[in-house]
Amino acid sequence: MKFKSFLCILGSLLLWQFGLLSTPLALANEFSPKQKDELALIVHDYLLQHPDVLREALNAMAKQEKDAEQAAQDRFTTDMAGALYQSKHQAIIGNPNGKIILVEFFDYNCGYCKKTVDDIATLIKQDPQLKVILKDFPVLGTGSIEASKIASAVRNQLTGDKFWDFHRTLLLSHGPVGKAQALEVARAKGVDMTRLAADLANPDINEGISEVMTMGDKLGLTGTPSFVVGGEVVIGAVGYDKLNTKITNTENCGHAQC
Repeated sequence: MKFKSFLCILGSLLLWQFGLLSTPLALANEFSPKQKDELALIVHDYLLQHPDVLREALNAMAKQEKDAEQAAQDRFTTDMAGALYQSKHQAIIGNPNGKIILVEFFDYNCGYCKKTVDDIATLIKQDPQLKVILKDFPVLGTGSIEASKIASAVRNQLTGDKFWDFHRTLLLSHGPVGKAQALEVARAKGVDMTRLAADLANPDINEGISEVMTMGDKLGLTGTPSFVVGGEVVIGAVGYDKLNTKITNTENCGHAQC
């Protein structure tokens, strides 16, 4: 038996032995129970003598899984008709018809998101083609969820620059942000509070939060702020310069990295 064929048998039997395959490829019907036990012992002894084989197999499996996840993420971030870009559960600031899109996932209690506000404002001001999509991603507790719900309802009354003003004011509030703070800012910005209360009872509010949380899982987001630009996921408050470079690259070649 050739060495490569032997390794194929060893690998398939190892997966079968550990319950990772219901049958070891096409081998299950070719060996008796006794032969399977004997071959399992061969696998055991071989791996004890050659542990690098198992390490290489695990590394290959990890790479395969990572590549598959990346491919799925790439499909998600480049689907311009998908919910990442076209959902009703989001705010749009900057140029609503802009050709360059920056998506931000944020939390109203995120300190790093507060530091990013001025970066976003500058990017919008300097680039008339920039469309910014804001996604409520309330991962920092009950207060964040409450603020997100109110902000979602506020979007029914305030859009564009008016919502951006509400958003910035609430995000830059001192101390923890929750229901009381969000309602206070909404009232100060002239929101109809009776209509707001009715909108908060709409199931769309919870559906919107659920949609964004699912997106976060698909994109592998580990915190806020996180961004999508030029088909690339950017996690963390990376600063104006890095975001500007990725936006410029997207304008020049269609990708965050040219």
